[in-house]
Amino acid sequence: MTGLSGAGKSTALHVLEDLGWEAIDNMPIRFLESLFGSEAEGHAPLAIGFDSRTRGFVPAEIIAQCERLAATSEVDLSSLFIDCSDSELERRYNETRRPHPMARERPVAAGIKAERELLGPLRHWAGTLIDTSEYSTQQLQQVMRERFSESGGRDMTITVSSFGFARGMPPLADLLFDMRFLDNPHWNPDLRERTGLDEAVAAHIEKDPAFAPAFGRITDTLLELLPRYAAQDRSYLNIAFGCTGGRHRSVYSAERAAEVLREAGFSPTVIHRNLTSRPAEPLERR
Repeated sequence: MTGLSGAGKSTALHVLEDLGWEAIDNMPIRFLESLFGSEAEGHAPLAIGFDSRTRGFVPAEIIAQCERLAATSEVDLSSLFIDCSDSELERRYNETRRPHPMARERPVAAGIKAERELLGPLRHWAGTLIDTSEYSTQQLQQVMRERFSESGGRDMTITVSSFGFARGMPPLADLLFDMRFLDNPHWNPDLRERTGLDEAVAAHIEKDPAFAPAFGRITDTLLELLPRYAAQDRSYLNIAFGCTGGRHRSVYSAERAAEVLREAGFSPTVIHRNLTSRPAEPLERR
């Protein structure tokens, strides 16, 4: 595992540890091949993290060593790159006031650019890429659990999320439902500061004559499709409901959909991406 500093590699490694993996971060490159041998058979899966701080970090040498291991041993080796947009990385570093490891005395943006160039070969080579630009720490943890939990191959992990189109599309939605056809509670002064978790907002949405028939067809579709996805050995499925700001219609719809799925025997996780965002009239005009 590798990735850009600040993108979430440490968080991802901690999740793997919680899932029962052994994890090593920033181990000197020269020790990589000595980790593997016949005595490792039967041990817990191992996650090894490398980044620009690692002693002897040369991407071409890491790739060459990994390819030799994959070709000459019985190790089942895979690679993961944790990426993030430059603007979001810069925001994170400015917010935490931590120095970027490659910035030295230069601006954070210069360190990010230098590291991205250094890691380019590893990003291109990696078998799996996770972009955390739109993820909170909780959402990255959820994605890691979905992809690497031992039960992933046997039980499909379902995530139901809400989001605001005005604040960006979700990067990993498998099924997406646009709820902006419903009357927007934002324009009711008594409801603007509330969210789709409040009873008054729920009642407002339920009164919209378009809600019941449309939501019924949506949940019927989900109940028809989810067993078919599971039959195809899908390990995880992300269902997203969107509205303009991500605080009212999408939140209520996601909560209701999760209830329907639980009643049908599924165990969805619910994430509200923009629930805590402040109401913003220029963003919520629809």
